[in-house]
Order: sequence, then structure tokens, then C-alpha cells
Amino acid sequence: MVRDNASADGGGDTGARPTAEAADWAVVDDEVVRFTSELIGIDTTNRGGGDGRERPAAEYVAERLGEAGLGPAVLESAPGRANVVVRVSGSDPAAPGLLVHGHLDVVPADPAQWTVHPFSGEVRDGLLWGRGAIDMKNAVATMVALVRSWARTGRRPRRDIVFAFTADEEGTGGYGAEWLAREHAGLFEGCTEGIGESGAYTFHTRAEGGEPVRLYPIGAGERGSAWLTLTANGRAGHGAKPNHDNAVGALAAAVARIQSHRWPVRLTPVTRAAITEIAAAVGIKTDLDATDFDPDRDVDTLLERLGPAANLLRPIVRNSTNPTMLEAGYKVNVIPETATAGVDGRVLPGAEDEFRATLDRLTGPRVRWDYHHRSVPLTAPVESPTYAAMRAALLAHDPEAHVVPVCLSGGTDAKQFSVLGITGYGFTPLRLPPELNYGTLFHGVDERVPVDALRFGARVMDRFLTTVES
Repeated sequence: MVRDNASADGGGDTGARPTAEAADWAVVDDEVVRFTSELIGIDTTNRGGGDGRERPAAEYVAERLGEAGLGPAVLESAPGRANVVVRVSGSDPAAPGLLVHGHLDVVPADPAQWTVHPFSGEVRDGLLWGRGAIDMKNAVATMVALVRSWARTGRRPRRDIVFAFTADEEGTGGYGAEWLAREHAGLFEGCTEGIGESGAYTFHTRAEGGEPVRLYPIGAGERGSAWLTLTANGRAGHGAKPNHDNAVGALAAAVARIQSHRWPVRLTPVTRAAITEIAAAVGIKTDLDATDFDPDRDVDTLLERLGPAANLLRPIVRNSTNPTMLEAGYKVNVIPETATAGVDGRVLPGAEDEFRATLDRLTGPRVRWDYHHRSVPLTAPVESPTYAAMRAALLAHDPEAHVVPVCLSGGTDAKQFSVLGITGYGFTPLRLPPELNYGTLFHGVDERVPVDALRFGARVMDRFLTTVES
């Protein structure tokens, strides 16, 4: 059953709290692969600027949930920009709710660059190919398959779980999570924590002695987004005449200063925990609290010692500003009155004031900067029962792994839901082989995921969702 703009109270009052072993895994294994493939086959490309259409995927998800006896709500923020929300009731009405969210849209893909058509959802040599195989139709399929399993087997979680499948995460979230949090906040009543994308995947590295080490980074924070527009105004004129009020020159100088600026090291509590735990996992002793440890002097040297694992940390020890766009003029012999640039800025938790002051200094008096899009930095506790439950679920299925917290370098829908007081974690478990690098698959050509990784992820997610305490 699909309902437009209805309450998403859902169903699921179907029995006592189970153990994870009660799942009907043969059916779940089939459905998580089939649903991922079929969702990939629905082109939900988000080109930004309002150019996207998630409605067909939203209807597909709602139909699968409806087959399980639930009553999902399909909520359109604009024509074609659809979201799905459903609540599964827990066995303990007094326990706080948990939000589980995943997005339905994907970034563009050029079929000419791919080995397999990006919207085929083809399974080949044990791998499922297509745009969204990693980011993140695989996770959406996993959630749907598990909810259906709970309905078939009479299982249920202790906490109420609100599942939200959103539009526009690959844009600004304006048609998806941001709109849901603003216009339909009541659907998330009682939710205190949430889990979403970009965490709990296998990261392969090596110890100092060369032994292989498997890390599972769980997102316990995010840098904030600060997409900037820089504008310089000057005096228009002929390109052959002297002009000391040249907008292009002023803008170019500011962009060059931003590009060459080296942001200072700022270690948040989550990043300090990440460095300490990753160092321990690879056999390196470190003491970030030592009196002779100087972050600006010593962090980069320490990261070099961590080998490949440093890639999890380099983007999150500093703010960043990367110039990405330039626009000025219409003819080579005409000096334009206005020149603009785009800068992708990312801001660590607690560093927003420093970011603004630094941009004021780098742009100078000739160039104005404004936020084109802004989202807040996030942090989540790593001492919480929820983090412990995520860690336990991973180790139950990969006992020799090391689960570590990280602050995500980019952003997710957790930022939008944070305005409702929901603390967000990144947790979409996958066990990947060494030859598949999660970071390069994310938004990359030939995005693909092992079928076995999907089945591993379903088991870990099921264990977490059915055992997590508040």
C-alpha cells in the first residue's frame, strides 16, 4: 500500500523481541541482492539545481514495504521529488526511537565510461554493478529486506525505528531530509539517534610489521559544508587600457590566497579517539596528550607512520577550502565589471568562527564572500550504548577486525535531521575485499559491490537493530 502525504505510523507489532538468529536468511539474502539490482535499474540521477526524480524509486520501496503489511508514506516535496517514511513499532514503548535513513538519489554516471551499464544492476562474477551499488541503494535494499523479514518472522526491535528514504541527498537535501525535518517533524517524534551512510565498511591497511589489518570506521561526526560564492566588483573597460580596479585580478588574487592557505591542525575529540585507536590497531604507540606533542608540528609525521589508514584521517584534522569554479567576462578585450568564484569549504566541529575569520582575511577588502550552501558540523559520542552496539554487531561477524570512530570528511542527511535533536552516526556495514577500495567506488566509475558484502551487511545491520539499547 502506497499513501501520499499520510502519517507514517507503519506496522510491525508482531511479536516479542527476538534474537538475530531468528531471521529467515535465505529469503533475506535473495531480497537484498534483488532489491539492490532493481533499485539500480531505476535511474534517479540527481544533477543538482532541482534536476532529479526519485518518485519511481520511492514507489518501488513503498510497494515492497506495503507487501509486508506496513503503511509507508510517500511524501513529495516537489513534482517527482519523493521521500518514503515508515515507523516500525518496538517492543518497549518507553524506549527512545531510532532513525535509520538512506537516500534514493544517485550522482550522474556516463555509460560510455563504464564496463557495465551504470543502470543495469547486473550481477557478474559475484559482484553487483551499477550507480548506487555503494552509494547507497545497497543500504536502502538492506533496510527494506530486513523490515520484510521482521514482518514474516514476527520479530521486532526493542526501540521504535523510523525508516526514512530520502530525495536530494546528492544535492543540498532541500527536497529531501531538510524538507522532511521542516515540514514533517512529527514523523520523527521520539527519535534521539540516527544511523545513515558512510561508515562500517572494511578499510584494509597493514601493521608496522606488515601484517594485514581490517578496520571498520564508524562515522561519529561530520565536517560542516561551507560552499562559498566569491564576488569581486570593479570598473568595466577596454582590455587595452590600464585598469587598476580590475575585478578579475582582485578575484584571482583572493582565490590564489585561499588555494595556498594551510589550515592549522584542529583535533576534535572524535578525531583524537580515531588517531589513538587506529594507531593501536596498526601497532604504533602514540600519546596525543604528551606535553611535547605539538599537533601542527607532529600530526602529519604521525599520519605518515599510519600508512594507508592515514587516508581516513588527513581530511579531518583541518578545515579545508578548495576553489572549484571561476566565472567572469564575455569577451577577451573587455574588462568585466564582476567576477565570481566557487569554493568548496569544509568545517570541523567547533571551528566555524575560525573559518569565517580566516575567509574574511584571505578574501580581503576587494572580494565579498557568501554562503551558497551551508550545513553544520556534527559530532556524536563514542561512549554511547548505540556506538557500543554498532561495534559489537560488527565484531560478532568479523571478530578479528578493529572498529574505530571517525569524523566524516563530507556530509550526509544526518545534518538535516540534527535540527530535530537527532544525534547521527555513519553505519552502513559492508565487508569488502582488499582489491575493492570503498573511497574510489564512492561516486566513481564502475561502482560495484560484492554480493557477499551485501549479505554480510544485512546480518550486521539486523543484529544491531534488534539488539541496540538506548
